[in-house]
Amino acid sequence: MSDRDGIPIEFDAEPHGSPSSEPGKEKARGPWLKIEEAIAAVAMGLICLISLANVVVRYLTDVSFAFTEEFSVFLLVVMTLVGASIAFARNEHIRITFFLERFPRPLRIVVELLILAITTMLFAMIMYYGATFTFDEYQYGEISAGLGYPSWIYSIWLPLLSLVILFRVIEHAWRLARARRAADAETASDHGNNSQDGGAK
Repeated sequence: MSDRDGIPIEFDAEPHGSPSSEPGKEKARGPWLKIEEAIAAVAMGLICLISLANVVVRYLTDVSFAFTEEFSVFLLVVMTLVGASIAFARNEHIRITFFLERFPRPLRIVVELLILAITTMLFAMIMYYGATFTFDEYQYGEISAGLGYPSWIYSIWLPLLSLVILFRVIEHAWRLARARRAADAETASDHGNNSQDGGAK
């Protein structure tokens, strides 16, 4: 789908893997995306199992698995960050386009670049401060309150997954730029053909 000026709009609601020949609809594929999807599915499944086990055991006995809450929180963070990476890879992240579609073309390009720059800056900061926080936990030997595990084995995934998201954001920007170049080339070709047709007449 393209807007009135021919700029590809990548906001599609088609299921993942649906064929589309429209510019701007190209999505990331490959084994890495499958791995990310598997990690998110495993994290969600483990959260469900831990929560179910807590409910059943607490209902049937006086024993509580409350100490496993740190596993659930860790898995929730992993699932959220991996899900964000998948959303950028599939181009299915949530955004509002009501105002963007009504901006003039030069302003829309500036806004899109600004959004990508802010997103990159945000996750770069999360990666940096997450790495600093993880190093501090490792250096001072902090342990988790519930199970007594080293805290850094949980927090290290914050900068690592932020790096993965940064890669997906940059990949998304590259696909968008390539789709725009293709659309501009097609528009220029159409104008050239129209000019030749007009001269022939």
